[in-house]
Amino acid sequence: MNISNTPTTEVKLAELFNLLGNPSRLQILLILGEGEACVCHLKEALHQRQAYISQQLMILRKSGLVSASRKGRYIYYRLTQPEVLETVHAAASILGLRLPPTQIKDVPGCPYPGE
Repeated sequence: MNISNTPTTEVKLAELFNLLGNPSRLQILLILGEGEACVCHLKEALHQRQAYISQQLMILRKSGLVSASRKGRYIYYRLTQPEVLETVHAAASILGLRLPPTQIKDVPGCPYPGE
C-alpha cells in the first residue's frame, strides 16, 4: 500500500482530465486561448451567469491553468499553460470532432484588454 501523500502521475492526469470534463471550463479555456478576457467577455460568449463563470474561473485558477491580472477596475484572465489546448485539440481529433471557432467579442462598456 502506498502511504505517500504525493499524488502519482496517474492521479495528476486524472485531475487534469476532470478539469477538462466540464463543458463550460473547456469553453473558457478555448476562449482564453485566443487571448485575455474578462468575465464580461466570457459571459457574452458562454451565455452563462457571471456567478457561474466566476466559479469555473476560480477552479481553473486553483488548478494553475488560468491566472488573473487587474487593469483598472477590470480583471482579465489568461491561460498560464496554453499547452493544455493541445490536449483538447488531440481529444477532439480522436473523436473526429471539429472544435467550434472561438472569438472574443466586444462588450459595450467593457474594454478589450488590447485597448
